[in-house]
Amino acid sequence: MNPDQNLSPSQIDVASEMEAEVRMSPPPEMAHLRPDDGIPWGAVVRGIFWLIVLFGLLFSTPYLVEELSFAVTRGRLRAEALVARQELTRLPQWEERFRWVVKSVFPGVVGVEASRGEVTLRGPARSWSSPPPKIREESVGSGVIVDEEGYIVTSLHVVEQARDIVVRLADGRTIKSVQLVGSDPLNDLAVLKIPGGGLTAVPWGDSDQLEVGDTVLAIGNPYGLTRTVTAGIISAKERRAQSNAGGFQELLQTDAAMNPGNSGGPLVNIRGEIVGINSAIYGEAYRGISFAIPSRVARQVYEQIRREGRSRHGWLGIQMADLDEDEARSRKIPDTRGVVVLSVLPGSPAEKAGLLPGDVVRTWNGEVVEDSSALGVMVAKTPVGSEVPVEIYRQGRPQTVRVLVGQRPL
Repeated sequence: MNPDQNLSPSQIDVASEMEAEVRMSPPPEMAHLRPDDGIPWGAVVRGIFWLIVLFGLLFSTPYLVEELSFAVTRGRLRAEALVARQELTRLPQWEERFRWVVKSVFPGVVGVEASRGEVTLRGPARSWSSPPPKIREESVGSGVIVDEEGYIVTSLHVVEQARDIVVRLADGRTIKSVQLVGSDPLNDLAVLKIPGGGLTAVPWGDSDQLEVGDTVLAIGNPYGLTRTVTAGIISAKERRAQSNAGGFQELLQTDAAMNPGNSGGPLVNIRGEIVGINSAIYGEAYRGISFAIPSRVARQVYEQIRREGRSRHGWLGIQMADLDEDEARSRKIPDTRGVVVLSVLPGSPAEKAGLLPGDVVRTWNGEVVEDSSALGVMVAKTPVGSEVPVEIYRQGRPQTVRVLVGQRPL
């Protein structure tokens, strides 16, 4: 076409359309391919994404539902405990007070289960053709949450030498990640730690303010019956007994019914405060005589274990016997209060203070010594490193020595 030749508008339109058609048409060798024939990667990615979401929901829904159930129960118990605490400050009628105490304490009471592995049963009737049967040694007890961060106080004999410890909370959760923070063999106490969050702690009370006849409630899991409540009174204070670890421990006596499984649970007053940690019963089953570690002792042990990872008790280092009337008369002592030193351990605080076999210890740090168990408790609760005056009788004459209290060997 001559460039100088003029074209009509219709010819220009036709040329433009032909040029556009030529520009848009693929080469002959690619004419058989179309955009629709490619793989739709966007749709594939979206499909995979939604499949992952669907499977995630299928697998996580039971867990989420369970956690939601725990959270609802935990929230309800926490709300009930707060309301109960408020009601207790208003001093409700006596018949209503127990229910508010129980509601305020329940969320903080836990079940404690310990497994010590398998033990082999052996007996005279066992057949030599078959291996001896094995059983898993387990113990079940109770515990009480004393800090919202997850610290629990329980009895040492429940968790002692345990391979695995499980804590069951009031909201239905089962906690298997349980840490044994420390223990106190002398007072049969142990401190556990579980992950914190949404926990309700039971406040400490003052066992020294208790009087014989005061009402108390024992809460625990006797025979696995979770959060069983029994009521009674303080039958006696300052009971002293020989500890399984040696030495003497101080106890509260109550007639609140306790049975195997109550150990480690709280003994609470009518304000819903811990005044004792349930520890032992008289005999194999309940006979109206039960014992608890006073909260003064339990709280001191707990705080020391939490702070230092262990408990420490004072130590004198003597073997002793109670003073009877004949001994008192022969030693020219006016009464039978005191203990006779039978022997002094080498290197002990007693030896360093100059105590000798045959001495009669009459007072410890200004307090009258009634008998051996009393002196054992006095020494144990004296801070390690303290220097205390000790009045003794030696060859019929009173004198005073000063003892630098040592740490009781484990």
